[in-house]
Amino acid sequence: MSEGTMQRTAQRDPSEQRPRRLSRALVGVAAVPAMLIVAGCSSDSGSDEAGKDSAASASASASPSPTVQAAAYDRLPDSCDVLSKGTLGDLVPKSGKSGKEGASDDTATRASCSWSSLDNNGVDGSQFRWLNVSLLRFESDVTRGEGDKLAQEYYAKQVSEAQGVDGAKNVKSQPVTGTGDEATLVRYDLKKKEGAFKQQTIVARVENVVVTLDYNGAGLAGEKTPSADTLTKLAQKAAKEAVAAVAEANGSGAAEADPSKGTEKSPSASASKSASKSASKSPSKSAA
Repeated sequence: MSEGTMQRTAQRDPSEQRPRRLSRALVGVAAVPAMLIVAGCSSDSGSDEAGKDSAASASASASPSPTVQAAAYDRLPDSCDVLSKGTLGDLVPKSGKSGKEGASDDTATRASCSWSSLDNNGVDGSQFRWLNVSLLRFESDVTRGEGDKLAQEYYAKQVSEAQGVDGAKNVKSQPVTGTGDEATLVRYDLKKKEGAFKQQTIVARVENVVVTLDYNGAGLAGEKTPSADTLTKLAQKAAKEAVAAVAEANGSGAAEADPSKGTEKSPSASASKSASKSASKSPSKSAA
């Protein structure tokens, strides 16, 4: 190549290279908005997720705490005062002035009282009577349920136990009207070394309280055995009186509403006239 040709090549007009450099510059400028768009999308996505998590957390914290309907009755009467002197005179005429209160670590939920009577007729023998009233009140609990439902379960259990006493003969069961929300009489004969006993057990429930009344009698040392029908009438009278004492101990019969447990619950129509109680186990089944 001649020197003149080389010089013409070296002195080529610079404007011939501009299109290539301009093209590269435009490519670089176009890439910037694309990166900003991608970054903006990523930022919005993170914000949405954070918002969802925050909303979920707020919803969980706003969920109401579990509640349960408040029990109708919140107290029990004095177990040894649930029966009048007249009634005690009919059932246990030789019992003395007061009964024997059962041991309890919380008389507001569990209480009992018993009376015994021995009418000694000398060589003609004696008439023995034994009476026990047991009270059991159930409170509403979030984990266990409503008080009246728990009382229903216990009521059924008490009736079943009374019907299945070892050695019981001529077992009969029948409903008892006008005594709480529900009541059952279980009666049977039970022979012991002291004599032949006539047992009457009445289990009654009103709202969240169960009452179990055990009453038995026997003719000892030659005395005649008492009439089961007579003992049944006396037991039913005492059971109604004990049930009514529960309602009286609670004023109108309904416990005041407890916000921590739920809305106030009005007692049933029968509950306003009567109430019931019970014990963990009827003493009369092992003693006479």
